Amino acid sequence: MKQANIVRNTKETQIDLTLTVLDKNSKGIFSGTTGIGFMDHMMCALCVHGHFEINLKMSGDLEVDDHHSIEDLGIVLGMAFKKALGDRRGICRFGTSYVPMDDSLSRCVLDISGRPYLVYNVKYDYQLIGELESAIIREFFYAFAMNSGITLHIENFYGENDHHKAESVFKAFGRALC
Repeated sequence: MKQANIVRNTKETQIDLTLTVLDKNSKGIFSGTTGIGFMDHMMCALCVHGHFEINLKMSGDLEVDDHHSIEDLGIVLGMAFKKALGDRRGICRFGTSYVPMDDSLSRCVLDISGRPYLVYNVKYDYQLIGELESAIIREFFYAFAMNSGITLHIENFYGENDHHKAESVFKAFGRALC
């Protein structure tokens, strides 16, 4: 079992995250909160579909907006994945997943190469999904890629509901990682 704990404190955020990579027969679990309901929902989807356990203690300057919190969460999660993978022996380097969510279809293709990169082709129609700024979702994945050393290609082919688009993206991401 691969596990990592990362603690990161800045002027804007305080994050303590423990990541456990579970076997494919285990159900993923997210415990804690980002302080943003929709992002908690996305973290649950990521954990369930990626077979991860994430325990999160987090606070941030949400009175300003969600940018620092979500970007820093991506940084810490990326750092945790990099640490948990260690020397990367015994892992499958490439992952691909297509996930539908009602009207939406998304794909995530990744390479655990040590060379971080992000291609993110997802268009949202509205500025907010719940209380989450839709533009910050890309920043989350960028921060994850840069701090994990993983190349990510994420694309939403179509969809009318922004909630469904984001959910299919996070589920595809989780499934590509497992």
